[in-house]
Amino acid sequence: MSSVASGSGDGSHRRATVGVKQALRELDTQLTLLNRQVGGRVGLKDVDMDCLDLINAHGPLSPGALARRAGLHAATMTGVLDRLERAGWISRERDPADRRASLVRALRDRNAELLGHFAGMNASVERICADYPDTELERFSQFLHRVAEAGHKAAQDLD
Repeated sequence: MSSVASGSGDGSHRRATVGVKQALRELDTQLTLLNRQVGGRVGLKDVDMDCLDLINAHGPLSPGALARRAGLHAATMTGVLDRLERAGWISRERDPADRRASLVRALRDRNAELLGHFAGMNASVERICADYPDTELERFSQFLHRVAEAGHKAAQDLD
């Protein structure tokens, strides 16, 4: 294993690691601000935006599964789903596998409005990615997925 991969060396690896952590914090801040601004334009609270994103990424989901993914109490989730349904972002349907249960589904027509607000950011990311070869993009993707998983685990450990 190289000295860089093992974490030893002249301190440059440590400085680079600190730089990555700082960049991740800055990214988190900027994405939070963007999400808050978009949420304000479409009338969604931050938690509502987060849950809608989870539904779009992993749905349809049961309210319980969504609550677990979002790290929210079931009663809080009920309020979020009520707001999203009233505003026309989601529908609740009977689960065909279990008629006693329900599933939450994002309404794609309404989500086009939301995606329009993120078009500038998405175009910027496309331009940035165009500067890198596929192999580097794959490494970035793996890195970001691993960091996301570490964040998930850290949140679970706090429970």
